[in-house]
Amino acid sequence: MKKSSIREQRPSVTARETAVATPAAAKPMAKRPDFAARLKEIYGDKILPTTGAEIISELRGER
Repeated sequence: MKKSSIREQRPSVTARETAVATPAAAKPMAKRPDFAARLKEIYGDKILPTTGAEIISELRGER
């Protein structure tokens, strides 16, 4: 079966009285986890002495 794009089908859709196809309804977005709450649960108010960026910078050395 030959494939065609919507752009190619457009003239035939408007030329007819009835619709050939209708767009599907979008699915509702899934609820995202609360990452800030997870971090607070794991680490509490503790502040780490070095950041991840500092560790990576040290491992890479001078550039």
